[in-house]
Amino acid sequence: MINAAAEKIEDIKYENASKVLKQKRERFFEEYLKDDDPLFLERHSRLFDDYFFESFEKSIIGPGMVIDRNPFAIIALGGYGRQEQCIHSDVDLLFLFGGKVPENAEKLIKEVVYPLWDIGVDVGHATRSVKECISIAGSDYQVLTSLLDARFICGMSFLYSDLMDELQRKILVKKPERIINWLVESNTTRHLRFGDSTYMLEPNIKEGQGGLRDYHTMLWIARIMSDIKKPRDLEYYGYLSHDEFRSFSECLSFIWHTRNRLHYLTGRKSDQLYFEYQPKVAKALRLSSENGHKPVEMFLGELHGRMEFIKQQFMMFLYEVGFDRKQTRKRRSLKNTKTEGLEVTKKGSLNFASSESILSNPELLIAIFEESANLGIPICSEGKRLIREFGYIVDGAFSASASVIRSFEKILAAPAPSSGVLDDMLNTGFLERFIPEVKGIINRIQFDEYHLYPVDRHSLRAVRTIKSFGTDEDISGDWLCGNLYQELKNRKVLLWAALLHDIGKGEPGGGHSRRGAKTAKDILTRMGFRRETIEAVSFLVEEHLLLVKTATRRDINDEETAFFCAGKIKNIELLKMLYLLSVADSISTGPKAWNDWTFTLLRDLFLKILSIMEKGELAATGAVEAVENKKRKLLGAVTSARERKEINKHVEVLPPRYLLYTTDREILEHYRLYSSLGGSEFVWDVEKPLESNTRILTICAKDRPGLFSKMAGVFTLNGLDILDARINTWKNNIALDIFTLKPPVDQIFEEKKWASAKKNLESALSGELDLAIALKEKMSDNMHLKPHLMGKPHRIEVDNKSSSFFTIIEVFSYDFPGLLYSMTNAIFLCRLDIRVAKIATKSDQVVDVFYVTDFLGQKVDSEDQVASIKAAISEVLPKPVL
Repeated sequence: MINAAAEKIEDIKYENASKVLKQKRERFFEEYLKDDDPLFLERHSRLFDDYFFESFEKSIIGPGMVIDRNPFAIIALGGYGRQEQCIHSDVDLLFLFGGKVPENAEKLIKEVVYPLWDIGVDVGHATRSVKECISIAGSDYQVLTSLLDARFICGMSFLYSDLMDELQRKILVKKPERIINWLVESNTTRHLRFGDSTYMLEPNIKEGQGGLRDYHTMLWIARIMSDIKKPRDLEYYGYLSHDEFRSFSECLSFIWHTRNRLHYLTGRKSDQLYFEYQPKVAKALRLSSENGHKPVEMFLGELHGRMEFIKQQFMMFLYEVGFDRKQTRKRRSLKNTKTEGLEVTKKGSLNFASSESILSNPELLIAIFEESANLGIPICSEGKRLIREFGYIVDGAFSASASVIRSFEKILAAPAPSSGVLDDMLNTGFLERFIPEVKGIINRIQFDEYHLYPVDRHSLRAVRTIKSFGTDEDISGDWLCGNLYQELKNRKVLLWAALLHDIGKGEPGGGHSRRGAKTAKDILTRMGFRRETIEAVSFLVEEHLLLVKTATRRDINDEETAFFCAGKIKNIELLKMLYLLSVADSISTGPKAWNDWTFTLLRDLFLKILSIMEKGELAATGAVEAVENKKRKLLGAVTSARERKEINKHVEVLPPRYLLYTTDREILEHYRLYSSLGGSEFVWDVEKPLESNTRILTICAKDRPGLFSKMAGVFTLNGLDILDARINTWKNNIALDIFTLKPPVDQIFEEKKWASAKKNLESALSGELDLAIALKEKMSDNMHLKPHLMGKPHRIEVDNKSSSFFTIIEVFSYDFPGLLYSMTNAIFLCRLDIRVAKIATKSDQVVDVFYVTDFLGQKVDSEDQVASIKAAISEVLPKPVL
């Protein structure tokens, strides 16, 4: 009874201690959120230390364990051990015993840990003897790294000292290389899993490349190699210079502030910076708009910049300690440099012979980059520090020197594997001094779910992508790119255009291509380039979106489309460059900008334009002859007289446009599909093209008003996304529509999906299925914009100039299930027929283009009609959340 009463009193006492801790933390968090405390992590750790001090002093279980016979201590591990305790970080503990762990150790844990769980603190704990710790750490390196961060809290301090001495003597000294190799390998695996946070739309600020775990890995390796005791020792032991450590600390501080705000906003431990939290974190950090950039873009730009610095320092750290490649210590054969004023260090990296050599020969500042590209070795940390320190020399006349420009162009044109040199130019500040206009795009973030990289990094990736065409690193998936790149007479024009194609994004507002063309012209004029080069680069910058926009928003089967582009480009060499720039730009934007469908459209458009420019004639000049040739081929493809008679009769109901732009093979296939229609409302055929991961659905149906919107609704109902649609209405009132769709998500049950869609369409056409009601529930939950899209208005444009026969409606909006059905139904209610549809989705943003006529086949060009079309479509677009 006495023991039970004592335990009850103890529970109350610990409950009170934990409640006091909870209250202290809440007040502490409030103060921190009002005014950032640079010592927050350390002070927060001390709050827990105080709790454990009190727990140890007032413990009832502890004295009963006879501490003088079997001493124990409470040890902090992990982030708590490093005194990096963020708002909702775990508290990791080790209950360390000198001898065998006693049976009543579990009661001690209950006494100390359970009250923390009761107030919502995540506590991880282990109970081990010193001997057990060493035994486990020798084979489990995750346990070992937690012990590398160990910090004594309370109890018998000599146990902690014994543990750290044993760890050093029995493990770290005996197999340092094996442990470091494991750390580097684990780090590489982690990067593959979480990605490069400096390039992620939703970065993981702890586990991603450039995140906190890279810093922790540096600490662990330095502790193994040099037995450092605290982070500042990274400077004292020469791993970082004084300035590097200061910058490194500032970067870590910003990331920790970000992490704390994220923890507070989510109410839990969280390291993934999802879109929905980014504006809130920016607001919590009290960032404001600057130069037309939103607070969230300012925040993300700074975060990416800070994480990039950590990534670069970590990579250089691994290189200089010799563990940078393939998780094994690299045995380098030192290379020599013949450039006077430069030297190769003992660690195999480039450096200046002395700081005085830079003053006597300023062009060494670019020569070191050129030599880095030539030899394939990096510039050491000291060399980069000197580049930053003497960067002022680059300002002004330096960048107009002919020899300097020649060196820069050699670096720009260096093979793809050497492209990291351009990254070094950017990271050291050299590039923005050499081309001051670059400053505006450094860490410039476009806050959407489409652009994966900051503008500066994207531009360098575009250069690297172009140089990879035709090599083993080529990811375009198109042999054509490699061939075209090899054919170019002056590749440097293209590379300059790639470097500067988004330079106009340094200033706020739309029209970055036109603004960038002017900026590019100013840059190259200042550098003394010839007029022909300046005009070519300027043209490529201004029109770098021409082919992509045309391919994805216009009917590339319309001769007017290719003719318009040919007339604008004029020169075949420029066309090839523009195509390569378009491919590189799309690839470098991210996976949502480059896919099989975009690739197919872009290549087909390029080939059509090239054909026009090479032959010097339009398809229209031979249209009649082409149609007649096609008729002869069709008749020649069948053997029986009866079939020839039927084909001849069938050709008479086909519209000229369809005959002109449909191959004879496709016409035959469509005829056979039509022949199977009989009394049915429709028949269809699904094809799986080998060249792209899409589905081609050809549907032959009895035409009726609103047919397209019903098909769009059925596809939405079944989770099938339309990429492109060609609508053909024959003279006998038959609709022959060709849809390009994304394949179903679950392709194992694809046949069932198509069967379900077919049944739904039959029901919709017969009136049994009301699509509006069927889609209502699916659409209702998605009719509002996500918070981060609220500031981006919809745009509806009606174009009556680009096509001689159709009115073109362009809708820029944000995607939700049923949007396409809603828009096409609204167009139908405006008494319009959709003849061609181009459906382009950039993540959650859509650009849908419809070629339409009225029911009489005429363009819609009166002001009243245009206004009513815009109003009708606007009514069905998603509304902002208020």
